[in-house]
Amino acid sequence: MQKVLILDFGSQYTQLIARKIRELGVYSEILPFSTPLAEIRKAGPSAIVLSGGPQSVYGKGAPHADKGIFGLGVPMLGICYGVQLMAYFLGGEVIPSKDREYGFAALRVLDRSGLLAGVKDRTQVWMSHGDRLERVPPGFRLTGSTVNTRAAAIEDRGRRFFGVQFHPEVIHTKDGLKVLQNFLFRQAGLRADWTISSFVGRKVREIRETVGDGKVICGLSGGVDSLVTSLIIHKAVGRKLTCIFIDNGLLRKGQYEALMEAFRRKFALKVIGIDASDMFLDKLRGVVSPERKRKTIGRLFIHLFEREAMRLGGAAFLAQGTIYPDVIESNPVKGPSSVIKSHHNVGGLPKGLRFQLVEPLRELFKDEVRALALELGVDADFIHQHPFPGPGLAVRLIGAVDRESLEILRAADDIVLQEVQKAGIYKKLWQAFAVLLPVRSVGVMGDQRTYHRVVVVRLVQSTDGMTANWYPAPAKLMAAMSTRIVNEVRGVNRVVYDVTTKPPGTIEWE
Repeated sequence: MQKVLILDFGSQYTQLIARKIRELGVYSEILPFSTPLAEIRKAGPSAIVLSGGPQSVYGKGAPHADKGIFGLGVPMLGICYGVQLMAYFLGGEVIPSKDREYGFAALRVLDRSGLLAGVKDRTQVWMSHGDRLERVPPGFRLTGSTVNTRAAAIEDRGRRFFGVQFHPEVIHTKDGLKVLQNFLFRQAGLRADWTISSFVGRKVREIRETVGDGKVICGLSGGVDSLVTSLIIHKAVGRKLTCIFIDNGLLRKGQYEALMEAFRRKFALKVIGIDASDMFLDKLRGVVSPERKRKTIGRLFIHLFEREAMRLGGAAFLAQGTIYPDVIESNPVKGPSSVIKSHHNVGGLPKGLRFQLVEPLRELFKDEVRALALELGVDADFIHQHPFPGPGLAVRLIGAVDRESLEILRAADDIVLQEVQKAGIYKKLWQAFAVLLPVRSVGVMGDQRTYHRVVVVRLVQSTDGMTANWYPAPAKLMAAMSTRIVNEVRGVNRVVYDVTTKPPGTIEWE
């Protein structure tokens, strides 16, 4: 199978490059910029993409890949920082730009026979850079420019090296997909030979090789990620897989009972259910910090998995439904990006983990996982259920976790979901939920002064969870949610609506 390696230099758009390439039918993987040359060579890439990044190629501590990548003889595309690094290594010159270019620009196409074939002249492109390419490296030719960036696209077709200062991977670049297509198929000579079906077959083979005669336990969360993980592993090892679903006391109303029935009846999985709500709530008592909550929950899950592994005769492998957004937000493992929050299944894992992890979905995005679920025969209603965080309601209860607050939040959250379903917009949304704040406000109920809690309603739309827009809910829907919450949920007298996008916010509050 052909493979494109993407070397990550810390761009916020790196994951989009991987997604776009996969959507074009070519398998892609993201590696840190610091990956040793020997490992890159061993990976056998059919092409390499150098991502963007926030730094200057001349800056102190700037991320530089091994120069030897240019001697591998494989086609290469540099994007933004990537083209600047290419020029830096190959004899060009990069200088600070007088006019930092951020946002839309019009691309003047100077040559339509190569990378920019089929791209309209003056097409809109998205720029995000402070430095610019002043002198093109020897062997390269200039094929595109903008008002502020003379070298917006460069090509060395003999060595099959290409570079663009703009970002073809973002939707704001109108002909960006055409640029990527040209690089992959016209210049690199690749084939569109990757599908979700081929992904499943490859992962099944890898899991069989990894596990051998060992036993696997899989932590089910109730979401599509962990379910798809369990189905793939079951294809690989059959009865050597045992799934574990833990009620941590932080689930939605009726969620534990409904999911246990679904796991056993619909999917024919061997599932052990564990009620550990008291243990989790005891450990979370007085914990306010979001990071401490996530890490506490992560450690407790592992403790219970270890206990069950011993009871089952020593399962050495732990399967998790980790997906790529979890990795991106928890650890800068793919490049010099910032940690946003520790997901319980990634950054929340304890040191000295006794299990070998099996995470077949680690490089996939949510929409890819859903496509995979459909391929595996999962019902559409289950596939398109809203994501629910592994730490559960703990990350929607701002401040300390206690039973009374959880019951308030659980009741308010249930009302939000009921009203969203009634309004017929559930499938339009990425997530819909309630948040309980650690503040009180004055109200009047039944001619009596109240001093009760505040609930936040959060409805968002997204494709992959990496970015999100708040949903402009109709006034009728907001009124229905607010009225029911303050009337039916004891201890709440005020409801507010969150109108924050991601970024700058996150989808969840913690």
